Amino acid sequence: MVTQYGIKLSVSLISSYFGNLVAKVCECLLRRGTLSCANIVRFTELNKVQVRNSLLVLIQHNCVQAFSIQQEGSFGEAPKVVTQYMVLFDNIIHHMRFPKFLAYVSEELGKECEDILEGLLQHAEEETVVKKQGAKSAKVMKESETIEQRALAAAAPMEALRFLVETYTETDCCGEESEGNPLPSATVGEKRKQSDLELDTEAGTKKRRKEVLYANFEEFVRCLRDKGCIGNVRTRLDDGAAIVLSAILKATRSAENKVKIENSVPLSMDTIFEEVMKSEEGRSMTLERARASLVQLGCHLPEIGIDETYSIDLKSIIELAQNEEVESIVLKRYGREAYRIFRLLSKAGHLVETDKISNTTFVAKKDTAKILYTLWKDDYLHMEKIVTYGSKQSQFLLWKVNKHTLWDNVLNEMYHTALNLRIRIAHEQEQEKEILRIPREKLVGELAKRYARLRKVRIVLESSLMKLDDAIMLFHDF
Repeated sequence: MVTQYGIKLSVSLISSYFGNLVAKVCECLLRRGTLSCANIVRFTELNKVQVRNSLLVLIQHNCVQAFSIQQEGSFGEAPKVVTQYMVLFDNIIHHMRFPKFLAYVSEELGKECEDILEGLLQHAEEETVVKKQGAKSAKVMKESETIEQRALAAAAPMEALRFLVETYTETDCCGEESEGNPLPSATVGEKRKQSDLELDTEAGTKKRRKEVLYANFEEFVRCLRDKGCIGNVRTRLDDGAAIVLSAILKATRSAENKVKIENSVPLSMDTIFEEVMKSEEGRSMTLERARASLVQLGCHLPEIGIDETYSIDLKSIIELAQNEEVESIVLKRYGREAYRIFRLLSKAGHLVETDKISNTTFVAKKDTAKILYTLWKDDYLHMEKIVTYGSKQSQFLLWKVNKHTLWDNVLNEMYHTALNLRIRIAHEQEQEKEILRIPREKLVGELAKRYARLRKVRIVLESSLMKLDDAIMLFHDF
């Protein structure tokens, strides 16, 4: 379920990229769920042409999925096919991460790859495909799946057509590619000459071949997840554990296809150590040091005679990182005593009585009660009252951290903060829009100072937004 400020952040992103009309259609789908075009017209009070054009923009940029379902007709009427439109919240939020994706590619693969990716993210067009969901395919699906989940599953193969580029190769009479006659490839976004588009039917001439280029958001999320887990382990444990974890994640990348997994693929000790030795910092590690790092990462050494294979519990690493993130928020917002109390309850995982909390954390009972009430009021804690009857009636207050609810609340707060940062960035640019229109070489004196201030403010705000998005991904994407 998308949170309230998650919706507002999405609408803000769509509005800044595609305008208010498209944003209005997107907001309607975010708030009301999957709808037909007729219902979108009714709820938004826009005309049919405006709604259709807005939907085409959203589909083209992979923010909405269109699919068709067959509805039974009323008595005496034939069944009819209705097209439905489903918003893709995650893909909308990914638009905010394009600078992060570009920075990652630049760091890992170089500037040329960054330029190619930028072209794919900004200029390539997506194939618009509407998948029909027939009665037969519906029977194959699990009963627990929603219509939206079925539509996404059915449309998944077409995801690869998002960025389609035609290339040409020399072929012989058998249709095989000639190694000695490579043809120059086209730059992304550049049109080929008409002569290159003409196909000769004789043997030994050019043959048109379609190759797929697309921005794989799931791969980016997985890479950023791996990077986040390695960074957390490096800070929480040491460099050796981080090196071994990095080696395991690199070795399992080809075998792992899903972003959200609980454990890495099991690997032999030989495979892990071989991957460790490939990195410059890993070459100084011994085999025993690598085994010790695996123990640090939560792996148990196998018994004698059993195959020495290991897998890493990535879910626990992510959960620890989530705990640390929320604990840091409590520390900054409520102080060190509240941090100690919250940390105790977070680790306990069950209801704890007020006096026990006070005794364990060495916080005065009066202060403990005040802190607990404040955290409960702000939805950081769950409280239950227990009344006992004996010689006299007594009341006890029990407290615990309900992580499922709290994590949703924290994520909603993060979306709110991200929205505020975007609004502030837009405000700063609007305030100094005249400065931005002036060529850099003409910015002197007071104008140069104003430009320098704007640049400094933007760097701080945008870096804060990207750092905040790291936390958002930790709770939503990983």
